[in-house]
Amino acid sequence: MSEIQDDAKQLVRTQVWKALDAAGAVYDDTAHGRIPNFRGSEEAAARLAELERWKAAVVVKAVPDKAQLPVRARALKEGKLVYMAVPKLASAKPFYLLDPAALEVPAIEAATSKVAATIAPTVEVDALRPVDVVVLGSVAVNRDGARIGKGAGYSDLEFALLTEAGLVGADTLVVTTVHSLQVIDTPIPVTDHDVNVDLVITPEEVIPCTSPRRPGGILWDHLDERKIAEIPALQARAQG
Repeated sequence: MSEIQDDAKQLVRTQVWKALDAAGAVYDDTAHGRIPNFRGSEEAAARLAELERWKAAVVVKAVPDKAQLPVRARALKEGKLVYMAVPKLASAKPFYLLDPAALEVPAIEAATSKVAATIAPTVEVDALRPVDVVVLGSVAVNRDGARIGKGAGYSDLEFALLTEAGLVGADTLVVTTVHSLQVIDTPIPVTDHDVNVDLVITPEEVIPCTSPRRPGGILWDHLDERKIAEIPALQARAQG
C-alpha cells in the first residue's frame, strides 16, 4: 500500500476515534489505537442474531476484539462452532477452536480472548471446517462495505488463509458490528488484499453494502519477507 493510502486511512481512523471519544461512545477511556469497544455492542449482536443467515450458520469465524465479544458469546450460546485467531497468527495452529459442546465455563467467559487462550485447543488452517459467517472488527466502514481496521492487517491475512484453504468463498457472509459513528459517508481507500463486508450491523440498523468484495486468496506480492517469517501458516504455504 502506498504512503498516501496509509495516511488517508490513518486520517479516517483519527477522525472516528475522536468522534467516539467526544460522544462517550466507548467503554474504554479512549477509542484511540484500537478496534473501538463501542457502547451498544450487545444490541448490535442481537440485531445480527435476528438475520436468517446467522440463524442458519453452524460455523462462525470472529475477531477477538472486545467489541465483538457479544457476538462470539451469542454464537456459543446458540450452539455454533467459533474460530478465533491466535494473536498475530503467531502459531503453526493459528486458530482457537471454541466448541460449545465442550465448554466447561459460561459462553460469555469462554468467548473472551484471555479465557479462550487458556481453555481452547488451537488448530491448523487445514483442520478447520467451512465457515458460514465471518465477523470482522472495524474502526470505520462505509456503505460500500469498505472498512478500516486498526492497521495491523491480520484480519485480511486470516481471511486470505481461509480463502486459500477453500473455507470461505462467495457464499460466506462477511459482517462487521460497529457504532453508528463508525459508519462514514466518505470513500475509503482499498487495495486488492482488503476485505469488504456484505453487511454493517449497528445497534440501530442492518446496512446492506453496495460493493462487497474480497480477495481470491493470499496476495504474496503484498507481503514482505519479515511478515511471512512471523506467521508460520504463511511460511508453510510459501514453502509448499
